[in-house]
Amino acid sequence: MTVEYIKKAEQRHEEDLSSVRNLVSEILEKVRNEGENGVRYYSDRFDKWNPLSLKLTQEEIAEAERKVPENLRRDILFLHEQVKNFAEEQKKTLVDFEKETFPGVFLGQKYLPIESLGVYIPGGRYTLIASAQMSIVPAKVAGVKRIVACAPVKSGVLNPAVIFAIHVAGADEIYSIGGAQAIAAMTFGLGQVLQPVDMIAGPGNKFVVEAKRQVFGKVGIDLFAGPTEIGIIADESADPRIIAADIVGQAEHDPDSPQLVIVFSKDLGKEIIREVDGQFVDLPTAEVAKSSWSRNGEVVVVTSKEEAVEVSDSYAPEHLEIQTRNVDWFFENLHNYGTLFLGEESTVAYSDKAIGTNHILPTGRAARYTGGLWVGKYMKNVTYQRLDKKGSLMIAPYAARIAHAEGMIAHERSAIVRIEKYS
Repeated sequence: MTVEYIKKAEQRHEEDLSSVRNLVSEILEKVRNEGENGVRYYSDRFDKWNPLSLKLTQEEIAEAERKVPENLRRDILFLHEQVKNFAEEQKKTLVDFEKETFPGVFLGQKYLPIESLGVYIPGGRYTLIASAQMSIVPAKVAGVKRIVACAPVKSGVLNPAVIFAIHVAGADEIYSIGGAQAIAAMTFGLGQVLQPVDMIAGPGNKFVVEAKRQVFGKVGIDLFAGPTEIGIIADESADPRIIAADIVGQAEHDPDSPQLVIVFSKDLGKEIIREVDGQFVDLPTAEVAKSSWSRNGEVVVVTSKEEAVEVSDSYAPEHLEIQTRNVDWFFENLHNYGTLFLGEESTVAYSDKAIGTNHILPTGRAARYTGGLWVGKYMKNVTYQRLDKKGSLMIAPYAARIAHAEGMIAHERSAIVRIEKYS
């Protein structure tokens, strides 16, 4: 494959995360050993936050709702309904079944929701209202009995819109805890203040991601999500202004967010670059977006649809937009992406904020082997077996012989005692 780069990202050097790992280990250990006192120590140290109660009362939640403008409340409720509707449609695809594979041998599967979930709602550069819906609503649809949410304070204040979004989504408990200490609190519990959960979900900064990595196994996690990504495949029918807007929209997330544009002509690629540079003017978030595009933006020229697919699948972008005449061909031939946007009329911003598909998605090429967060992530696929005596007698000799060949004599006996009893 021979491709030409009109714009290439800076060479990335793997970040030394040893200090992050060490600090997170320290936080987890202190919270494990000291419970609430450990959480308060780091909450005060990092966020200057040490309230009388870390758990929000119903009065505090109601007060937060009163502070949210009516039009924003309506928009949050609209988003809630879209995420809920899509999650309910997804749940319909999870089918229990039982099949008689041999006379007297019945095998089946069923889906069971996890019992408790901890959700982290980040509160760094931006107020991520939508993340509460994406993390919590699919869990409610799945049937999770208990949902705990943690949200950090910013300058000593909990954002009312975030608290309202968490409450509307269906969280049973809300705590004003941020960072790795929140992950620790939900994993190990805080005595009577907070009981441990079975799984943790939600995005966060590198300290939150590292904390999720270290507690994985003690609890389940959704996925390891890094800086957000966008890929766009565009032919001569695409509008450079629209493409530029979508690139800049993702670039404003984080200085480390990658953007990939795959085009079929140099002229289109150069026009897109000009449009992107022009859209930084008067953009309030231009400092972040411009840095991200400068360091991480790539524009690649390919010679065929097949080559475009090969490049895109190699990158495996989190979000992938197709702005070409024949979107269906790409829909049928692409394999590696977190979520796909077919045609100019759809955009990542819709998915992030309003349309109902989940925006917690695989990054860092993880789309090669997993999809994003969905209702099925909160459900366990379990199997069962039911046999009558005839079925047991039919299976037993096979199990006994295989167990004997493996040297597992007690397993062999488990089969033989049934042969002896049922014969």
